Amino acid sequence: MRLVASDMDGTIVGHDGRISERTVRAFEACLDAGIEVVFVTGRPPRWLKPLRDLGFTGTVICSNGALTYDLGREEVLSSHLLDGESIFEAQDIIRDLYPAVTFAAETVSSFLIEPGFADPGSVELLGAAEPRPLRHSLNGSGVIKFLARERDITPDEFLHGVAPAVEHLVATTHSAPSVPLLEMSVPGINKAVTLARYAAGLGIEQTDVIAFGDMPNDIQMLDWAGYGYAMSSGHPAALAAANLRAPAFEDDGVAKVLEKRLDALKSA
Repeated sequence: MRLVASDMDGTIVGHDGRISERTVRAFEACLDAGIEVVFVTGRPPRWLKPLRDLGFTGTVICSNGALTYDLGREEVLSSHLLDGESIFEAQDIIRDLYPAVTFAAETVSSFLIEPGFADPGSVELLGAAEPRPLRHSLNGSGVIKFLARERDITPDEFLHGVAPAVEHLVATTHSAPSVPLLEMSVPGINKAVTLARYAAGLGIEQTDVIAFGDMPNDIQMLDWAGYGYAMSSGHPAALAAANLRAPAFEDDGVAKVLEKRLDALKSA
């Protein structure tokens, strides 16, 4: 075990936006033992408050692999951006399938939403710009994550209906357990691809990487890692993709696995 890669929401971060003290201690023990730690999340850089609160200053792979960020320096290290043409073509295809769909786009510096995308009263909480059609607000900005939201459908049904129709334009996944919200990025980019490049840059082999996740956007990462742990509380697709299972998020599953592995290293 030379690199620990962990998802955030539903894996180590709860609905209250906090990371348990036990989990924090487990990550600190890894760092003290000379083990690299990287967080791999669907969140953009501006939504990394749980990590900032901990004083973490390392690398974060954001937006499902589309962007790599140095949290200590608050600096983008690399990015894979969707162009407006691909977004607008995908938007038209999805709207033909689901006429009531609404859209949003995450750029490196802003969050752009269309009218109806956010729940009433939540626009300011999301840190979003004033709602406007994306065609009027992108202005050539590259997009790290393109989002589509429906209302009267399950997240899995929405994903299965949209992904095949737009796969030539965008890679599609979802990470919200109960909200039909799709997350789209550059084809061929996902958490696993960017994590693999990051590990290679450190000279760390795939077999020395341990990864934790809980949702469909973690599937490729859990499948790629030498030790891929799906949270027992996670999505069935994540559980099926992983070769190992961690205790549930509510039981500090990540901490329990890391504690056991660190103890094994000490006694080896």
